[in-house]
This record gives sequence, C-alpha cells and structure tokens, in this order.
Amino acid sequence: MEESSSMDIIYERCCGLDIHKKQITACLLKGRKKEIRTFGTMTGDLLEMAEWIKSNGVEMAAMESTGSLWKPIFNILEIEQVPVMLVNAREVKNLPGRKSDVKDSEWIADLLKHGLLKPSFVPNREMRELRELVRYRKSIVEERAREYNRMGKVLEGANIKLASVASSIETKSGLDMLKAISEGEMDPEVLAQMAKGSMRKKIPALERAMQGLIAPHQQMILKSMLSHIESLDMAIEGLDAEVDRRMANEAEIIARLDEITGVGKRSAEVIIAEVGTDMSQFPSSKHLASWAGVSPGNDTSAGKRKSGKTTKGNPTLKTTLIVCGRSAGNSKNTYLRSLYERIAARRGGKRAAVAVAHSILTICYYMIKDGTSYNELGGDYFLKQNEEQAVKRSVKRLESLGYTVKIEPAGGTGETA
Repeated sequence: MEESSSMDIIYERCCGLDIHKKQITACLLKGRKKEIRTFGTMTGDLLEMAEWIKSNGVEMAAMESTGSLWKPIFNILEIEQVPVMLVNAREVKNLPGRKSDVKDSEWIADLLKHGLLKPSFVPNREMRELRELVRYRKSIVEERAREYNRMGKVLEGANIKLASVASSIETKSGLDMLKAISEGEMDPEVLAQMAKGSMRKKIPALERAMQGLIAPHQQMILKSMLSHIESLDMAIEGLDAEVDRRMANEAEIIARLDEITGVGKRSAEVIIAEVGTDMSQFPSSKHLASWAGVSPGNDTSAGKRKSGKTTKGNPTLKTTLIVCGRSAGNSKNTYLRSLYERIAARRGGKRAAVAVAHSILTICYYMIKDGTSYNELGGDYFLKQNEEQAVKRSVKRLESLGYTVKIEPAGGTGETA
C-alpha cells in the first residue's frame, strides 16, 4: 500500500488487526517498514500477540467491532496494557476488489497511522460486565414471555379460554389453575374457585372458560412449561439481585429516570448499563441518539430527502427505548403521549414510537448530565405552544361542515368567526 506524502503521520508505530473466529491477521507499521503476522484466537495466542505488539513499541493498535469476536481480544490487550481502539466497521470499510485478510489489516493500520480512525465508545471493564448481566437478564425475560405465548397456544388447542376472561394467564390465579390442570384436575367449578382478588367476580365466566378438552400429552406439555417458567423466574430473581448490587451507587439516578413517562426500573437499568453515567463520552444528545440508533437517517441529494430510516446503533438500547416509547404513547395526559399522537397522525405508530424513544433518550442525557429530575410538561403542552393556530384550525374544520362559529373567551365578549 503506497503512502501519501501529503498526509500527516499520527502514529509512527501502529498495528492493524483483522479479526476472525479462528485467527487474527496483524499488520505492524514501523516507519516505512511493514510486518505481517497471523495469530490464533486462544488465550495463549492472544497473550503472544500482545507481547509481540509491546516488544515493538506500538503506540496504538486498532480493530473493527465484529460481532462479539472483538471482546476477548480487547480484554486481553487491556489487561496487558496495550493501547488499543475499537472502531465501527463502517469507518474501516475498504474499497471493493482484491480483498484479503492481509490487505484488510494493512488498510486498518494505514488509516490508523494517519489518524483517520475514530474510536468507538467502549465502557470500562466493570460496566462491560454489568452490560453482560443486564443483556442476559433481558434475554431470559424475553424467553419467559415466549414460553407464556407457547402456553397460550396449548390452551387454545385444548379449547380453554382462560386468556379471554382473565387479563393475563401470568397472574397468580391463572398459574394456580394451570398447575392444577397439569396435575389432572379437570372440573371447571374447582378450577374457577382458585380465582383470587378481583378475578373472583368472574367465577361464572371462568367456569365456562375452563371447560375444555385436555389430552394427556397437553397436560405433560403444560407441566414442562410451568417447570421451565419457574426456573426462569428463579434465574431472573438471581440476576435482579446481582444487578442491584452492582448498581447500588447508581440507585439515585435510576430512581430519577424511573420518573420519566414510559420508563420503568428495569428500563432505567438498561439505559445506565449501556450508556453509563459519564456523558462527556458524547459531545451532545444528538451524538448519543445516533450511537443508540434512534436518530433519523440523513440521505439527501439534489435538495430532496430520500429516506429518514434510523441509523444502526446499539440494538439492546434501541429496542428498550422503543418499548418505552410505546408505553409512553399509551399513557394519559402526558407530554410524551401528546408527542406520540402528533407524529402518529402523520407518520404512523411505528415512527411515532421511535421519535418518542429519541425524546426519552434526550431527556435521560440531560438528567444524567445535569443531575436534574424529570419535569412533566403535561398533555396540553403543544396546544398551549400553538394556541392561536389550534383555534383557527378548529374553526376552519367546523366551518367546512356548514357551521357558523362564534368564539367567546371565558369571561369575555363574544366574537364571531
């Protein structure tokens, strides 16, 4: 690879790493000299590579964030005190044609040498461990939800309409009934009497709903599913306790984020685990939104905007924020609900949820950065901001229906529009 003489050299000694599952191709640049070596990905191989990099006095190494393959390599280099940066794959994309592992490593090293790579945000080791715990807990919670959905299908197959009467089969009453069914209880009256609390008002409806045709194999499946859900509940409880222990110092921040409409304790923990509490990593809220993948795309040509599709970003944070956005859209008399309705009327519910997710992350950014609490602006915020336009719009709609409109302020004189 020929070196451009007009470009400044930032690192005299640097190393580009092209990583794969079974091997790593490393390109070491020392002045005008170049050395290519290939290493395995076992721990011993990574320690050997770290020693080789250190022995050559490398000022900085760089590698692209390929799935989860970068994690053990980054951890080893960090422990061995090798300066390393992780870069987004789109930052190091090479020109098409004549592609190979060697050329990829050379390209990364050359970009690094001239300071053309921008490091990605990588939290410290403690935060990375917390991320793994929170992400694993999220996957277990999702697996439990999938198991409940599978259970609902089994019940429908047996013509048991519990979900049509109860708000959810996940309630204590519902689980007690399902456990009794899995153990052989078939009497609808006996099953309906297991209802607790407000569900007891629905006992007559439950008796009809629990009158189904359960086969032995379906009882066996339900028993297996209930056992699986019980084990998942225990795993989630253990993970909750560990996450609470590790996030004890952030309890006050989590409590403040919990005040945001649509954000719960678990969602707040995901936000803190993914973003951290040091907002200096992000120059502005827009940078954070782009990193999370909830900012609109920028695809404009010849003065025409072609697409507003959101950018790729942190998938765990993005999905959590969109769930929060949908939850906020279902709230009552709140600022975020009014924002959701304004956008949903023009662009649809999915885009509205992403837009509200963007607003929630922006709110979180400033609350964490400034140490402030959430200030609810109210569901009439936009109406108050554009009161005159709202009045004219309403009058125009009524006039289009054939009405003569007379506007009279409260306590004032009337005025005919």
